[in-house]
Amino acid sequence: MVTIENLTFAFKKNRPLFNQLNLKLEKGNTYGLFGLNGAGKTTLLSLISGMLFPDSGDCLIHEAPARERLPKVLSDLFILPEQFELPKMNALRYIDIQAPFYPDFDFEKISQIMKEFQIDTGKNLTELSYGQRKKFMIAFALASNVSLLLMDEPTNGLDIPSKSQFRKIIAAANLENRCVVISTHQVRDLNTLIDRITLLHAGSIIFDQTLNSISDKLNFIKLKPDDTRSTLYSEDVLGGQFAICLKESSDDDTHVDLELLFNGIIQQPESFSRVFQNGGIS
Repeated sequence: MVTIENLTFAFKKNRPLFNQLNLKLEKGNTYGLFGLNGAGKTTLLSLISGMLFPDSGDCLIHEAPARERLPKVLSDLFILPEQFELPKMNALRYIDIQAPFYPDFDFEKISQIMKEFQIDTGKNLTELSYGQRKKFMIAFALASNVSLLLMDEPTNGLDIPSKSQFRKIIAAANLENRCVVISTHQVRDLNTLIDRITLLHAGSIIFDQTLNSISDKLNFIKLKPDDTRSTLYSEDVLGGQFAICLKESSDDDTHVDLELLFNGIIQQPESFSRVFQNGGIS
C-alpha cells in the first residue's frame, strides 16, 4: 500500500527531521502513529499524502510516487489534518461539492455519522464550534471510503462524550480493506481502536509491532511491593507498581496498556527492541 524507502527530509539544511527513514503500511491495518510532540508525525503524514516532498528517497502509494499527486491516488486517499479551514457553506452543500472527488463515497454513511455526532446541517460550517467542525470532517473522512485514510490528532478539540462517540464510530466502521493511520500523542484515546503500533522518535521508527505480537511477548500487570519479578519498565501506582514484564508460559493474556508501553519504549527503546528482535533480553 505505502512504501517509504530511505526517505530524508529537512525543514532546514543540515538538520534532517528524517534520515533514511523506512516504513511499510498495509491494507487491513489500523496503525497508531505515536510520538512526542515535535517527533515528525504530522510531517510524515504530509509526505505520505504528497503535501510535502522528500529531499531524497521514495514515498510510494500503490507503487506511484506520492509527490506526483496522481488523480487515481488522490481519489483513494484522504487526510484529515489537525488544523483546517472550512468554507462558508452548510454541511450538505460541502458534501455535494466534495464527494464527487471520491468514487466510492457513501452518502448513507455520512448521514448516519452526522446524526450520531448531532451535527447541525442547516448551519454554515464556519458557525459550528471547532469540535463540531472536527466531527463533521471525521464523518466525511470515513464516508469517503478511500483505501488510505490518514488522521492527524483526530480527538484534539473533542470533549469526553465526543471522544467516546469517535471510538464507537471507528470501532463500527468497516476498515478491513483499508489502511488507516491515526497519528496522536494522546495514546489513551486509541487504546481499543488500533491493531498495530508505530512509534516515531528522533527521526526514526523505533517500534513497529502488532498488538497481537505485543500481547504474545509482554504482560502488563500491577506488582506488589514484595514482588521480585523482573520488569522491562514500571511506574509507581497506589499500592505498588504498574509494570511491563516478559510473558511467561503460565501467564494469561493481559490488556495492552498503550500509555505505559509508549512511556517504556521512549525511555528504554533498546530493551524493547531486544525483546522483539530476539524474543528475550540478553
